[in-house]
Amino acid sequence: MNIKAHINKQTLVRLALVGIIPLILCLLFLWAGGWLTPERLTSDKLINVLQQSGGIHKGYRRNHAKGICVLGNFISNGNASTLSRASIFSKGETAVTGRFAIAGGNPGAPDYAVPVRSMALSFQQANGEQWRTGMNAMPFFPVSSVESFYELQAATLPDPATGKPNPEKLHAFVMTHPEVKPFFAWAKQYTPSSSWASDRFNSLNAFRLIDRAGNEHLVRWSMVPHTRFSPLSDADKQNKDFLQQDLAHRLEQGALEWDLVFTLAQAGDEGNDATKAWPADRKTINAGTLVLNKALPQQQGPCNDINYDPLILPDGMAASDDPILNARSSAYAKSYNLRTHEQAQQAGAHL
Repeated sequence: MNIKAHINKQTLVRLALVGIIPLILCLLFLWAGGWLTPERLTSDKLINVLQQSGGIHKGYRRNHAKGICVLGNFISNGNASTLSRASIFSKGETAVTGRFAIAGGNPGAPDYAVPVRSMALSFQQANGEQWRTGMNAMPFFPVSSVESFYELQAATLPDPATGKPNPEKLHAFVMTHPEVKPFFAWAKQYTPSSSWASDRFNSLNAFRLIDRAGNEHLVRWSMVPHTRFSPLSDADKQNKDFLQQDLAHRLEQGALEWDLVFTLAQAGDEGNDATKAWPADRKTINAGTLVLNKALPQQQGPCNDINYDPLILPDGMAASDDPILNARSSAYAKSYNLRTHEQAQQAGAHL
């Protein structure tokens, strides 16, 4: 077999050395879940394989363990009210509790260790309903099925002899899962930013907006930053907490803003495959502006006990037929139950 026709082993090794392979391993837990039949895949199995890479850090999320809480508001301009009857899209303000994080299960990892970051938000509507969403600073996901997630996790586990992923195992995975190639190509050329404030965060999965007449509109969304992009610097690579320090400094100067932009699917656009980006010419709607004005440590902070389950949706929003959404919800619940139980045990030990 001609390895050069696909992804050669040297390229895979280089990606592993710069952290791309560990990144994928860490990201997978975000999407995988225990809703399949027990004999095939469970959330326990997924957590176990994740912890073989990131270690066990009791009281923390099993992925995106290192993060910071943020508070603010979403100011709707009313533009999306024609697509969804959810009250959040009527003109007005909605309180938001959010969290920025880096991928990985180690809460002590340096901020520069993993290039992809996340933004999670919980919108509290006046009628008591909530919208929760977890977004990532990448354009699409590596694989499209839950089964493939687990296989990729196993393929990227560090070899005990070297401490690094085995290129042979990863190459074998790529040969049987060609849909992962666009993600590798993107990761190879991607330059991380120097700030969460300038990152664009994407839903990746598709959802449905439901209007007052009951019509459904297939969409994806992005939080598009107002802050200009600047690349990760050499100085950033010397500071393990540069993202958190940068965020605190910026918020001292004033609020940070992102536009919530919905992308509408056209005929032929798939809603069940997060590996495929929709064409750039699709219609978009700016629904309003996210304004963040305060940051707080995550431990005992307002975001710490929030499960950012993507299937917590208000009336007027619904899941698409993407099977990964149910998997994400299951994995979030498992992680939440584990860490809150551990936190309770830790608190009891100090009484």
